[in-house]
Amino acid sequence: MVSLTTPLCDFGWSAPDFTLPGIDGKPHSLSSCRGPRGLLVMFICNHCPYVKAVLPRILRDCRELAGLGIGAVAIMSNDPTDNPEDSFDNMRRIATEMDFPFPYLLDASQAVAKAYGAVCTPDFFGFDAGLGLQYRGRLDASGKAPAPADARRELFEAMREVAATGHGPRAQTAGMGCSIKWREAP
Repeated sequence: MVSLTTPLCDFGWSAPDFTLPGIDGKPHSLSSCRGPRGLLVMFICNHCPYVKAVLPRILRDCRELAGLGIGAVAIMSNDPTDNPEDSFDNMRRIATEMDFPFPYLLDASQAVAKAYGAVCTPDFFGFDAGLGLQYRGRLDASGKAPAPADARRELFEAMREVAATGHGPRAQTAGMGCSIKWREAP
């Protein structure tokens, strides 16, 4: 496992379009996932200890953000060859067990992760209503273990600000996680 940190926010960068299959058997697109005040695109997976440490907090924050008009979508781009826990069936199982409040999509070709410049799991991209990037930071101070319960909710606060003003905070802390498991070139 290689731990990586995300690049900092490139304010205003436009969200690349996508249409990917969801665990619900339906295709989901950038436009179908967005909320009236913005969109949180998350690259996650099932096996990563960084994701496992914060998944309950991600679910909590996305439920609250939905009430503020922020849509959310999770995309799994890892090659499951060496990590069977990241298989489509396991994506469906985990999302059902944990009652994901957002679409969970499979990026089998890894083209969407590449278009976004995703580097790790979790990797968060917070967009405004016009789908311009306003946040590229961490969820909170968690690492491979959850931060204390009273840790500052950095992603939630940033996206609440985006919902209210259309702008994200200028001060952002890079996220950290497991490297995306890229397919080997043929």
